[in-house]
Amino acid sequence: MNDSDSDQIWQCRNRVFRLAGAKRSGEAWTAERPLIMGILNVTPDSFSDGGRYHDKNRAVEHGLQMVQDGVDIIDVGGESTRPGAVPVSLDNELERVVPVVEALGRREDIVLSVDTMKSEVAERALASGAHIINDVSALSADPRMADVAKVYGAGVILMHKRGDARTMQAQALYDDVVREVRDYLIARVDYAERLGLARPTLAIDPGIGFGKTAGHSVSLLAHLSALRTCGRPIVVGLSRKAFIGQMTGRGVEDRDAGTLGALAFCLGEGAQILRVHDVKAARDVVQVLSALRKEKCRVESC
Repeated sequence: MNDSDSDQIWQCRNRVFRLAGAKRSGEAWTAERPLIMGILNVTPDSFSDGGRYHDKNRAVEHGLQMVQDGVDIIDVGGESTRPGAVPVSLDNELERVVPVVEALGRREDIVLSVDTMKSEVAERALASGAHIINDVSALSADPRMADVAKVYGAGVILMHKRGDARTMQAQALYDDVVREVRDYLIARVDYAERLGLARPTLAIDPGIGFGKTAGHSVSLLAHLSALRTCGRPIVVGLSRKAFIGQMTGRGVEDRDAGTLGALAFCLGEGAQILRVHDVKAARDVVQVLSALRKEKCRVESC
């Protein structure tokens, strides 16, 4: 694998994101800026907004607000994956996720992702209009997940983590966290391709905070550009996470400024999809940085 233009294309069913480029023509989408993925947790126990959108109507209302705020993708999750979270049953996760995806999926202008490790949840969400599977296990938790993704031609996000929600922090042991995460993601991309998934459907996520100390998360973000050797779009989910709290001394609800600072840095290191709680603020960061880069390139004839 190498760092080429191939990592600028992300195929998610009938949506094609060309990440070097924000026009829309029919079913083809391009973005002249990084994409904003809005977090929609329909759970009672997520670390930042658990319980806030557990009700279907409130969840749908929040999703529509994110559309008004300029979101590119809405990521719907029905099971918290924070450290220490308790797993939920298949029936509970379906009950939480599917009605929200069905309601939002009626809108042709909304691109939906489902944050799940269960193939049946992914399958039901895709049948209801979702375009992307955000699998924090990188296809390791459910042997059917790759087949479901292949049938639908779904976009797939492969994330690095160790262990499960109950054990991951005990496994936060690395000799070189950047190299080990990079090598893991390269291997998972290769594995997904061997299972028959098309390379352009794949994106990668270093899994900030998943089986990593605050120091590990900082190292990964500081050297995020190393992941470009994976040859796939880079998703970063760092919104309000613990390492920001340790840096700033702020509680979860007061970490948005720190989040925006980290996101701005990551954009300079090659992040292409930003998974965030505050869509409006993240969109402002992206628009300002994109305008400044465009002007710099115009003057310097990039």
